[in-house]
Amino acid sequence: MELSDLQTSPGEWLGGTGPEADIVISSRIRLARNLAGYPFLSTANEQQLGELERMVRERLLNTFRAEGMSYFSLPSLGPIDRQFLVERHLISRELASGKGARGVALAVDETVSIMVNEEDHLRIQGLCSGLQLREAWERVNAVDTRLESCLEFAFSPQFGYLTVCPTNAGTGLRASVMLHLPALAYTKQINKVFQAVTKISLIVRGLYGEGTQASGDFYQISNQSTLGKSETDVIELIENVIPKIIGFEKTVRTNLMQQKREVMEDKVWRAYGMLKHARMVTSEETMELLSAVRMGVSLGIIQEVKMDAINELFLFTQPAHLQKQKEAQLDETERDVVRASYIRKRLQQSD
Repeated sequence: MELSDLQTSPGEWLGGTGPEADIVISSRIRLARNLAGYPFLSTANEQQLGELERMVRERLLNTFRAEGMSYFSLPSLGPIDRQFLVERHLISRELASGKGARGVALAVDETVSIMVNEEDHLRIQGLCSGLQLREAWERVNAVDTRLESCLEFAFSPQFGYLTVCPTNAGTGLRASVMLHLPALAYTKQINKVFQAVTKISLIVRGLYGEGTQASGDFYQISNQSTLGKSETDVIELIENVIPKIIGFEKTVRTNLMQQKREVMEDKVWRAYGMLKHARMVTSEETMELLSAVRMGVSLGIIQEVKMDAINELFLFTQPAHLQKQKEAQLDETERDVVRASYIRKRLQQSD
């Protein structure tokens, strides 16, 4: 598989087919693992990083050869290709901007990715559409089990799996759900969600995880620590909270339609009209306008566009995706023109 192959598909996780997919974009499980006999990355030298990366790459490709898993070495990729993988949520910003030997293994359908030499030696990620944390966990757990047959992970009977960051020690599991909450954001009630989840040791992040701001009314909710908790404990904690947030968002949407129908319809149709006719549109504007349109599709205000088409637009209008489509490096103004053109054509196809 080549990176160019990813351009024709948004990935299974963005298909909008999972439970509660009108609000829950995706569910993600990530495991942090380090190898016994190797120093943590923070203390490893360049030679050790190179040896580790080469060994892990070989084991990964041998173990998952039948599934067609591909491996990409980050130093061999240009900045646009690295950003492309970040936009796909297949690698972190830290891996993209890091130094030294590092890479990522990808499943054909993008449901599994394995980062090598990010913060920990391995970061195993599973992505599913909608609210499917247990399904994501089953995928990641299966990969982890197979890797344990060919790699020796650093493990302590007292502390569990050893990780660079103490909050990841234990199971090494981070569970997160990406939510689209435009009604709560519009009515300025989103802070109630932040305050509630913080009280139960969950954390809210932006579209691309740690250190990023909310964009397009997308929020990631995840656990903060794993030490002393089982995998089931972490997953159940989030599973118990997310339905309440979904219900809150749905209630606010219903109230808005009952009390401010004309205002909401105008907001949705105005956004749709701008996207259908604009000749230039920035990335920030696109996220804001698509957020309104996506809510409009969910509420049945707009019926000629499918949810999966809107989900794809969120992804394919990102800067690196546009430049991959045009096979050229574009400045900001050029990207705004290409983005507007792409959106117009995609929405016309959906009519």
